[in-house]
Amino acid sequence: MQGSRAERGGRAGWSATPSTLRRLVLVTVLSVLACTWSGTAKAAPTIPPTQELVTLYSSQAVRSAPSASATSLVTIAALRPITGVRTVLPVLGHATGGWLRVRLPGRPNGGTGWIRTWATAVAVTPWHIVVDTVRRRVLVYRAGRVARIFRAVVGKSSTPTPAGMFFVEEAVRLLPGDIGAPFALALSARSDVYQEFDGGPGQIALHGLTNIGGVPGTAVSHGCVRLGDGAMRWLVARIGPGVPVTITS
Repeated sequence: MQGSRAERGGRAGWSATPSTLRRLVLVTVLSVLACTWSGTAKAAPTIPPTQELVTLYSSQAVRSAPSASATSLVTIAALRPITGVRTVLPVLGHATGGWLRVRLPGRPNGGTGWIRTWATAVAVTPWHIVVDTVRRRVLVYRAGRVARIFRAVVGKSSTPTPAGMFFVEEAVRLLPGDIGAPFALALSARSDVYQEFDGGPGQIALHGLTNIGGVPGTAVSHGCVRLGDGAMRWLVARIGPGVPVTITS
């Protein structure tokens, strides 16, 4: 006597042959792997096509709110301390009465505040840098699309490259004998470990490998991001003060 439908495989027209079972096992394994990957992979940051910037022509008192009576947080100088170029800040918002919410350099990392629009000039940039410390690479976006990808040396576990939203303060041409030559892009970010480093404020920069070394794709720095000379030359020819820098971890 023939067995029941369940005994024959559970569904009419289906038989559990060895080849079918192998396919079923393979599909199951792939499904598990897909679920595991989707659960752990981080989505790439969404990069807008442009970023509004403001250039300062006079020092500005930064307020906690868009009001002259709001708490004064800090005063931002009109010129950057290393090269003397104009201070350029990313604009995050507007308020009536001539107020701009801007991203601030220095500690605490990621600080923001409000400045007046007087003695300023507003512009936009299509550039945006993303430092991926997990994959140890730098992605350069133009108008929301990746224009270049460079392998990089990032901070080691004891002195990690700080994650967050930052910007380029100034581009610095270094002397051949300087550490990190030929160029550095000094960032608004500061080290989470060093309050002071080599006589400076623990400022994070993208810089070259000259006189310091390191293999791109490794994590051995004190927090700065090191790139090959060709990458740095390409960057400084295009990236100026105010360009936003997103560091992910």
